[in-house]
Amino acid sequence: MPDRLETYEQAIDFLFGRINYERIQAEAYSTSDFKLDRMRRLLELMGNPQERIPVIHVAGTKGKGSTCSMLASILQASGRKCGLYISPHITEFEERFTVNGVQPSKAELVGLVNRLMPIIAHMDNLPGRMQPTYFELATALAWQHFVECDVDIAVLEVGLGGRLDSTNLCRPLVTVITNISRDHTHVLGSTVHQIAYEKAGIIKAAVPIISGVTHVNALEMIAQTSQERGAPLKRIGWDFDLVNRRIDERGCVEIDVKTSTSVWTRMPVVLRGPHQALNSTLALAVIDELRQQNWFVSDEAARKGLGNVVWPGRVEVISQHPMVIIDAAHNWESARALVDSLKEDLSPRKRILIFAATKDKDVAGILRQLLVHFDTLILTRYVDNPRGVPLEELSSLVDAITTHPAHLVLEPIAAWRLAKRLAADNDLIVVTGSFFLIAELRSIIASERNSSTSVAQEDKDAAHGTR
Repeated sequence: MPDRLETYEQAIDFLFGRINYERIQAEAYSTSDFKLDRMRRLLELMGNPQERIPVIHVAGTKGKGSTCSMLASILQASGRKCGLYISPHITEFEERFTVNGVQPSKAELVGLVNRLMPIIAHMDNLPGRMQPTYFELATALAWQHFVECDVDIAVLEVGLGGRLDSTNLCRPLVTVITNISRDHTHVLGSTVHQIAYEKAGIIKAAVPIISGVTHVNALEMIAQTSQERGAPLKRIGWDFDLVNRRIDERGCVEIDVKTSTSVWTRMPVVLRGPHQALNSTLALAVIDELRQQNWFVSDEAARKGLGNVVWPGRVEVISQHPMVIIDAAHNWESARALVDSLKEDLSPRKRILIFAATKDKDVAGILRQLLVHFDTLILTRYVDNPRGVPLEELSSLVDAITTHPAHLVLEPIAAWRLAKRLAADNDLIVVTGSFFLIAELRSIIASERNSSTSVAQEDKDAAHGTR
């Protein structure tokens, strides 16, 4: 291991060279590979930065990232310097930890990694599998960056599960559990009850818990754990609720929410899909709890923050004519939310689906949600991660669900080119099934859009004699 890294590329190569469970086949690891003692030791050697920053800690199967982004945006609008830690990233590693929406520069990332290098070298030489993993180092870098930026508060998204996740050594003001369904079953368990047990692992003694959980088996586990740990529990549908959701003549969504001490009216929801109204409701319930802990957040700051939310890769329209939407739906519930969004917002002439998936997911369940809503199906496998489902296996799953033929394309970029050839200007192309798929295609599609926009503008300027 080098003593010092000189370039951004060296820093990224070093991080990606660590054990990375985001890129290892699911059958190659289990819960025994996730240990908080390693993360605890790493943070101790760093001076325990997690004990210096107030935190909102968010777990769940569906909606945790969106809820985190909403909370961070509201807190920023309230005048706080807010750190946000998410995973995975889509384009650049530094997306994982931002401060008021700004990610560290490449030079700052190199400096952050270099300041950790002596600690990493020390731990690498310890016995007992103490070598920090990729995700543990990402979490440590986030803590270091937040401390160096002197943030007022941080919002942390759990990476996997909750109980044994690297983020679970924080000291939260509030813990949040969004809705729970089956996902990461190889590690978290095959039933919703087992998965809820792992998510409930973030509940801390006497720390308020805000729950968006609706599944009855998961509800029981959350309630039981909250009671055992003396954590005051507030549940959607009981202690707070979405009262009304409306769409105005411009297509803008507003909601009314009732929490334990507040009534929020005409709050904007800018992220697409009916499910985002529930995520916004959950975020407002968290803000309500913070206000009871004397963290002042005005109604106007909450309104402004919700109106300014940006969350790439979630029912994100990145191009028009044809309309192109990318969405990181990677479980059946996310796929259903995507379909509900398409039903409500769009009515294109033809719908084309580009799909790839990860091996440890309920791929058949995802496909059952999606296939009936698309006219043309293009199956592919992403290049940058070995966990991708092979085309032959995807094809067999599709054949078991529908008689509709599918195009099999070896690489995502070729799948995108095929979709463009098949689509007319008023058609819809949806790219979904995995974060890894949209990571490979998002920047390509966006760059093509920007290039075509530039060319169109040049032609327009030329026509008006301004070029």
